[in-house]
Amino acid sequence: MSKVDVCGLNVWFKDNHVLKDIKIGIEPNAVTAVMGPSGCGKTTFIRAINRLNELIEGSRTTGEVYIGDENIYSKETDIFDLRRRVGMVFQKPNPFPKSIFDNVAFGPKIHGTDDEKELQRTVETSLKEAALWEEVHGRLEDSALDLSGGQQQRLCIARALAVNPEIILLDEPCSALDPAATAKIEALMRRLAEKYTVIIVTHNMQQAARVSDYTIFLYLGELVEYGITKSVFENPKSELTEKYITGEFG
Repeated sequence: MSKVDVCGLNVWFKDNHVLKDIKIGIEPNAVTAVMGPSGCGKTTFIRAINRLNELIEGSRTTGEVYIGDENIYSKETDIFDLRRRVGMVFQKPNPFPKSIFDNVAFGPKIHGTDDEKELQRTVETSLKEAALWEEVHGRLEDSALDLSGGQQQRLCIARALAVNPEIILLDEPCSALDPAATAKIEALMRRLAEKYTVIIVTHNMQQAARVSDYTIFLYLGELVEYGITKSVFENPKSELTEKYITGEFG
């Protein structure tokens, strides 16, 4: 059973029809990569899964997106809770100008957790899940802005994990990182998929091939191909996919 079912999803920004009738089922406990050339709708697609697009003036969305049995575009949806269940990590690390501890504890606090021992447990668990605890456990009161870029990105992942999400969305999380930091984030994604559903936008085909179980290929707002990553890369069904993978355009 799919973790996310997308049914006839369309997204416009004013007159620009960015996503066109997307239908897809995303598997649980797997890494799904979303790839395609710039402007094809990759980021818009993942932002549709926690309704971030509607924060942009002039956006309009039609269709349905189900997480479990819930259509997240129904009027009854609690947006605040949806964005807890579906965490987002952006392209550029965006730690708050607070301590490392306060960055991770921020989400649980605004969701009502005020017990200090519980917060300490949550911060430690989240930093361990994000493979950052060993590097920062002795400096939790230091500013998060003092961390390296790769550490800041893992801190942002820990911040998303701290509110007990079901799905983690990652929008080109390694584009601003060096190869060593990228390798750590890629290894982390594989571990996270044991517990969470992970969806990553990437412009790097090699990264998609390395880290993902499934790959989505979008082109000009349309779903061209979706399948097991190995099959998409080695035996693409669409000529357009093959041309993109072989570098004929992009």
